[in-house]
Amino acid sequence: MNITDLPAGSAPAPIPLPHFPTRFQTVLWRNWELVTPEKLAEILHCTVQNVLDAATELGLPTPPVVHPKWVTHGYLTLIRNNWHLLPYRQILQMLDWTPEKMAYTLKEEDFFWHKLGQLKPACDDVSYTPLTPEQAAATRHIREIMSRHFRQEELQYLDQPFAFADRFAPQASTGEDRFEFNYIHSYAASCGDVLGNADLLDPVPENLLAQYASMGIRGVWFHALLYLLIPIPGAEEFSTGTEKRMAQLKKLVDRAQKYGIKIYLYLNEPRGMPLAFYEKMPHWAGLDQPDQLTKTNCTTRTGEPLAYLEHAMYEVFRQVPGLGGAFCITMSENTTNCHCRLQSRQCPSCSKVPPEKIIAGVITAMEKGMHRAAPDARMIAYDWAWKEKEEDTDTVEFRTRVMDLLPESVYICSVSEWGLHTRIAGVEQDLVDYSISQIGPSPASAAVWKHARQTGRKIVAKMQLNNSWELSAVPYMPVPYLVEEHLNRLKNAGVSGIMASWTLGGFPDGNLKLLAATPEELANAQYHPELAEKVCCAWKQFSEAFRNFPFHVNVLYVAPMNYGPMNLLHLKPTGYHATMVGFPYDDLESWRSLYPQEIFLDQMEKITAGWRDGMQTLADASGMVRPEEEAAFRDLQKIAGAAYCHFQTTVQQIRFVMARQRGDRKEMQEMIRQERDIARELYGIVRQDSRIGFEASNHYYYSLNDLREKVLSCELMLEKE
Repeated sequence: MNITDLPAGSAPAPIPLPHFPTRFQTVLWRNWELVTPEKLAEILHCTVQNVLDAATELGLPTPPVVHPKWVTHGYLTLIRNNWHLLPYRQILQMLDWTPEKMAYTLKEEDFFWHKLGQLKPACDDVSYTPLTPEQAAATRHIREIMSRHFRQEELQYLDQPFAFADRFAPQASTGEDRFEFNYIHSYAASCGDVLGNADLLDPVPENLLAQYASMGIRGVWFHALLYLLIPIPGAEEFSTGTEKRMAQLKKLVDRAQKYGIKIYLYLNEPRGMPLAFYEKMPHWAGLDQPDQLTKTNCTTRTGEPLAYLEHAMYEVFRQVPGLGGAFCITMSENTTNCHCRLQSRQCPSCSKVPPEKIIAGVITAMEKGMHRAAPDARMIAYDWAWKEKEEDTDTVEFRTRVMDLLPESVYICSVSEWGLHTRIAGVEQDLVDYSISQIGPSPASAAVWKHARQTGRKIVAKMQLNNSWELSAVPYMPVPYLVEEHLNRLKNAGVSGIMASWTLGGFPDGNLKLLAATPEELANAQYHPELAEKVCCAWKQFSEAFRNFPFHVNVLYVAPMNYGPMNLLHLKPTGYHATMVGFPYDDLESWRSLYPQEIFLDQMEKITAGWRDGMQTLADASGMVRPEEEAAFRDLQKIAGAAYCHFQTTVQQIRFVMARQRGDRKEMQEMIRQERDIARELYGIVRQDSRIGFEASNHYYYSLNDLREKVLSCELMLEKE
């Protein structure tokens, strides 16, 4: 594969970054201590001494303390940081990747190409150049600004990136499990080719399993692709490394079993393949999917795709005894069958088959193969986005039609709150996707589950306990009363199992403890009665504040909450559209979704006001904390403080864009000052806690460099204003 084969989309001009005198200095800043000086010198066509001198001139810490896990475990962060700076060639050089690896990452790492906006800004090569006198003066000014805001001893992490992974440890049991079983996405697992990288990026390390087990977690899940485990006959060349992956899977299953935990595979099948596959196997080809550089797999023209699914599942579960099971999404954003995106009517073959039979055919083939090898394994059908036509709003009848075609042994999994009718600040909608602020189950999910029980099937409820895309940059949201209310409703609905997270929310602590205890029991287990009462009061304040979240699926994915203060302000509109958990930019129109600007702002302000009340309750109680309670109490304050920074900056960024729209320079200046200060506040928290800003499928949303850059950009904008 050539670099020129990598997708570029519309290839617009990159975002201007006027706070640095030169582009090479921007590259240095964003990658400092994430990438070695030697690698930066190689990329920038200069000597290592040039790099060190340039970093010193900028006020960056030299010699650098480079954290090697950024390249191995944080590569998505590096790609995002350089997306508007470097062309593909230099990004590949930084990571020591081939074009093939980049193409795979863009396609398979949780829709990463979509997260990047389905475009690659047209960046020229960046090289080191000696500074002009004007550039040298601007550089000295940068160093002076940084010295005003950050003392030399504040430039380093106190808790190194990814250090949280070394601290997982068993916890005291809090009670009995509420449900028959549960499973959660491993906090250590990324997306894409998890098993192919398991020797480097262990998705279920021993210490994590031990902590999960002590908390009553009975299963962990991660992504897998069947063709990378069992080759497709006649197209074996697309499955290099299957033996290694199967060996890793067996190793992980055996390890997890020691802790009473089962491994579940998340499967979107039959998965869209590289285009070269369809040149060789044209009878598999369904509909073109240019945005994902693949095609759908037609499962009705010949029996071959379904026969492969049955065979592959049989072989995986035969060769790896002890696997807990699999759950599949047959209508996800990933390309699979011809109805995965409601397009089956466009396929000459699938248009003759009812959509429910297409979906049920895939699941049935997989279940048959799996249970032939492992009768006790669980096959879980996740009905995410199941519907017949795009315009359908009531999907219950269609979902039950699919269900009735499935073997009775198949568990039915539904997002608990999907379809919930909400009226937030007068804005009405039927909820899509998942939420913590809006509590399920919805009437639609309840109806599907009722039908499942009547037909002898077991139910799995998908929910988020620790966090959601409402705010995923903290390991858990301290809103246990919302989660407790949801869990109680699910118990009353007769749910058998809990899918406790998507890729976000797998941190082995926080609200996960509610699977076996109430908030009061958790507080009393950690604090003496008077302090426990204060903590519960703060939890209630956080929970009530969070109910005000202006929920809509588009708000979740593109508003600034997840990236927080690192998202730069721009004095002039960038013209870029916010992307799915990728780049918020300055796109208020996308951020607000259904909500008028003033209502969107007001709801976010209600969250921050209520959150401040909860933080004040904790501050007032800090004098009664006993030494043995100190660690847990300070941790709660730290998590709450980080969440506040993300909510407050969202308010400020909304107000800034609104002020820019009406030309209110005074308000813009005030928001710039507040953004500078909130970035500085979050910076102090991030230095102390490696969990803040991390999410498994996005890696780190920001580094210390990014937060310092925000402070710098704000100061320079204030000077211009």
